[in-house]
Amino acid sequence: MKTTIRKWGAVLMLAGMLGSTAVLAQDPAASATATMAEEISPAASAPESVQVATAAVEAAPEVLLDSGDTAWMLTATALVLLMTIPGLSLFYAGMVRSKNVLSVLMQCFAITGLMSVIWTIYGYSIAFDTTGMEAGVLNFSSFVGGFDRAFMSGMTLDAMSGTIPESVFATFQMTFAIITPALIVGAFAERMKFSSILIFMTLWVTVCYLPMVHMVWAGDGGLMWDWGVIDFAGGTVVHINAGIAGLVAAIMLGKRKGYGKDQMPPNNLGYTIVGASMLWVGWFGFNAGSALAAGASAGMAMFVTQVASASAALAWMFAEWIMHKKPSVLGIASGAVAGLVAITPASGSAGPVGALWIGLAAGVICFVASTRIKTALGYDDSLDVFGVHCVGGIVGAILTGVFCFESMGGVATPDISMGAQVWVQTKSVIFTLLYTGILSVVLLYITKLLTGGLRVSEEAEREGLDITQHNERGYIL
Repeated sequence: MKTTIRKWGAVLMLAGMLGSTAVLAQDPAASATATMAEEISPAASAPESVQVATAAVEAAPEVLLDSGDTAWMLTATALVLLMTIPGLSLFYAGMVRSKNVLSVLMQCFAITGLMSVIWTIYGYSIAFDTTGMEAGVLNFSSFVGGFDRAFMSGMTLDAMSGTIPESVFATFQMTFAIITPALIVGAFAERMKFSSILIFMTLWVTVCYLPMVHMVWAGDGGLMWDWGVIDFAGGTVVHINAGIAGLVAAIMLGKRKGYGKDQMPPNNLGYTIVGASMLWVGWFGFNAGSALAAGASAGMAMFVTQVASASAALAWMFAEWIMHKKPSVLGIASGAVAGLVAITPASGSAGPVGALWIGLAAGVICFVASTRIKTALGYDDSLDVFGVHCVGGIVGAILTGVFCFESMGGVATPDISMGAQVWVQTKSVIFTLLYTGILSVVLLYITKLLTGGLRVSEEAEREGLDITQHNERGYIL
């Protein structure tokens, strides 16, 4: 009997404890009473082990890492790398002649390796070292970072950038540094020496790309950051930057032998459409990843990226259908890329309606630039880097100043008027064109002196760069 009483007593005591816990969690009055009781009873009355555990929790630093953000940024980083290898590589390889297909693949692959090493040694530091930067103060640090972060100094396992590890942020930005110079390859395809490409790209990313990243994205004290430029994912930093360098290189190297006289059809448009498809998918990492978090901004960036690309693809297709009487696979692929380029600066501020208009404008304007204007001016931009990336980047950068406003369906209304924001965007475009255009000329002349010429011989060009530069063939039929 005593045993039974003890058992029931234990059960009732446990029920009472559970009941009081439930009341404390749900009843405000009970919660207040419990709080008062805790204040009256000093912590010293708790067992020593509990005191030590409580002190450890209170002393622990706030945990900043967000696993969801980190998982998304790891994915986005892989998607952006996919844009270059194999996306851009295949996109370009399909458009050149069969005797040059391997040369383009090799150039993109080599640039991937070269930029990864440069980024690790000093690129990340020049781009994102903020030493000496101060909001509203114009000094040398407004244009370029220092070397305090050279060789990734200070990057530890615990180093954070917002809610993600700094290592993830640095790798994500590295993929941007990879694809930007790789875009330029299309402008001088089929005629530039491989040695000249490697030297020029090293100089160009150091002098043109890294300072541009710093001026736009490094934060308070950066030249264009302080202007209030809206460039969410790289309209000026990536596309206008690479596009104007491509035009300069195409003009300085001169036209391909037989350009305008001989037929130069793409060797495999299957490669091109597959490459364009990979670019389209990878661009979600490019734009939505630039939110640096798995949140609403990333979601909207992904949506407007899809809408703008689709709108531009159709706009180019119909423009070509009207002008040339037939829609082409190359045309719709180029249109999709033009839309992706144009929405890049606006992907964090435009809404769905803005994305439709930006895509429509980019599709038509880039089509005209890559056909009528290119023919009228007579330059040989082999794969339309200027017509798609520079012109598309300009369209997107300027229209960002319009469609960022809520009155135009935007999601990030600035503190200034629409006209003022459009001027800020236009000013950034002009600065990028002048800065990179002039310096690209200088760097190409330096490269020419170092390599004994930018261009392969006429005989080598006629035989093809696959054999003469790499001693291999893309096709053995």
